[in-house]
Amino acid sequence: MARPNLLYIFTDQQRVDTLRCYGNELIETPALNGLADESFVFEHTYVSQPVCSPARATMMTGLWPHTAGVPACNVPLAAEVPTFAELLPDEYRTAFMGKWHLGDEIFAQHGFQEWVGSEDSYRRCYSSAERLEVLSPYHHFLVDNGFEPDSENQGQRVFSRHFEASLDEEYTKATFLGDRAAEYIRQSGDEPFALCVSYLEPHPPHTGPLNEYFDPALLPTGPAFMQQPPDDAPLITRLMAAFYMQSENYGLDLRTDAGWRALMARYWGNVRLVDRSVAKILQALEDSGKADDTIVVFTSDHGEQMGDHGILGKTLMYEESVRVPMLLRVPMLNKEQRRIAGNFSHIDLVPTLMELLGLAVPEPMQGESRVSVLRGEAVLDGDVFIEWNGADGHIPHSIGEAEPNRSMVHPLRTVIAADRWKLNIYGQGQGELYDLNTDPHELENLYHRPAHRDRVCELAGRIRTWQQVSGDEAALPDDLH
Repeated sequence: MARPNLLYIFTDQQRVDTLRCYGNELIETPALNGLADESFVFEHTYVSQPVCSPARATMMTGLWPHTAGVPACNVPLAAEVPTFAELLPDEYRTAFMGKWHLGDEIFAQHGFQEWVGSEDSYRRCYSSAERLEVLSPYHHFLVDNGFEPDSENQGQRVFSRHFEASLDEEYTKATFLGDRAAEYIRQSGDEPFALCVSYLEPHPPHTGPLNEYFDPALLPTGPAFMQQPPDDAPLITRLMAAFYMQSENYGLDLRTDAGWRALMARYWGNVRLVDRSVAKILQALEDSGKADDTIVVFTSDHGEQMGDHGILGKTLMYEESVRVPMLLRVPMLNKEQRRIAGNFSHIDLVPTLMELLGLAVPEPMQGESRVSVLRGEAVLDGDVFIEWNGADGHIPHSIGEAEPNRSMVHPLRTVIAADRWKLNIYGQGQGELYDLNTDPHELENLYHRPAHRDRVCELAGRIRTWQQVSGDEAALPDDLH
């Protein structure tokens, strides 16, 4: 029997509530809605670290960021750390298209035979000077269509992200990647393939050809929208909110409700843009006759605050930053939507895919296959853990104050327990405890409440046990009060 194909699609910075299957009835994502209708929909999926490179390391390797050697952004994934593509049998054709953000951005590596890079923003992280002579396929696509680079990066004229995001839809990265991925699928032969398509959108610069597609006044907001964290919140969250709530970003006044809503409408527009691209890929899969033989994954590397708690961006442990969509279509197991309750971590994604492909899960992987859950033989009833490993260049832009830098240098560890209680322990400073059952928007920090002292200690013990098992040496305080 032939092995199944794998189509692994992920976006950058897409929060969970941007799809209909997670409760958003207004956003238009027909392709992803259709995928969800035939998929396992994981209700609570968490990233390994709420920033790009570490999260992507986990998504590619099944290792925690601290184990994979990618504790921060712009740290390359070492050649000796294998991705799942390097563990596939030789019969597989493999391809990676889009944003990589794990070193040597536009060059084939780590078991992917074909590589279609889209980013020229990470040139300072190339491993050799010779590689600076090479520009991405997307760059050449734009040049071939008559555009001229508007910026300079490491000695070459390149296109800035702001320029790229100003283009008509037919020239966007999302359209480019959708077309290339669809072509790859249509030209695939009898050998099984594993194709990763990694979108930059809806990551900043928060603009695009569909900026006006959604009416800002109609966008739903929750109770945390534009609500600055209280005095008992950690310093970093208070400083970030104070900055953003008094700022102008992406040409919009974030001191106002109208400014935040306009930004959110642009963000939704880029989610819609991705959906149109995904539609091309899924149609190509149908046209090829391989849909029933192909496992399809859709998720994101981390979320986006988008005004909740008065903050823009990621890097924090709020649900908007750490919880993402997770759709898994496995036609050989199920062809209708089935919701998977409980907590799921990206650490378990690669091991799950390996088993679905009929392969053994290698010993070094730290995650666990959840195929038994998909088969209905088990449930997700465990804790999930999230890490932050110190300042990594993703300090909120333009804040210019020393305190955020000092705050983000310290490690942070989070546990979200099976019973939906959440504890954040910071290397220094104020901890956080939330009851996600009654306070899903994390408005009330219960960390210092005497009635919850035992709970804090018990959850902290789970974090320390996880540290021992996973080889995590981050220093956390012994005295939690």
